[in-house]
Amino acid sequence: MKLNEISDNPGARQARMRVGRGIGSGKGKTGGRGGKGQTARAGVRIKGFEGGQMPLHRRLPKRGFNNIFARELNVVNLDRVQAAIERGVLDAQDTIDVEALVRGGVLRRAKDGVRLLGRGEIKMPLQFAVHSASKSAIAMVEKAGGSINILAQKKDVVADTGAAT
Repeated sequence: MKLNEISDNPGARQARMRVGRGIGSGKGKTGGRGGKGQTARAGVRIKGFEGGQMPLHRRLPKRGFNNIFARELNVVNLDRVQAAIERGVLDAQDTIDVEALVRGGVLRRAKDGVRLLGRGEIKMPLQFAVHSASKSAIAMVEKAGGSINILAQKKDVVADTGAAT
């Protein structure tokens, strides 16, 4: 086989349609663009325009809002922590916090903190430093003889304006 003998599979490539080449081609006159006006021109479109009918994005009701103050927490279950300790990537004597979980590969990245959930069980007393924990997780950790330190959420610091009161 030579480079000049290599060809594509039959039917893999389709020839482009040559528009505007007479009425016999089926793509003559308007060239498949319909009638006249803005939509027959190149580069101009009205996004969401439905011919005067109320567009879908205006027919549907508005719902909900985006909370700009919401904190995005990583969620970790107790069974994943126990598995990481058994694999040897987490040290049971150290305090388990966000940095330790990221270092051990339990979490990919530290977002705004960690929320501990109670799926699974732990077999040894552990010290946690997390931003939030479920009641079942707190109960299981304390039952195993460990403790959970709930950290305060990081607040955005507002600069003092320096105005006299």
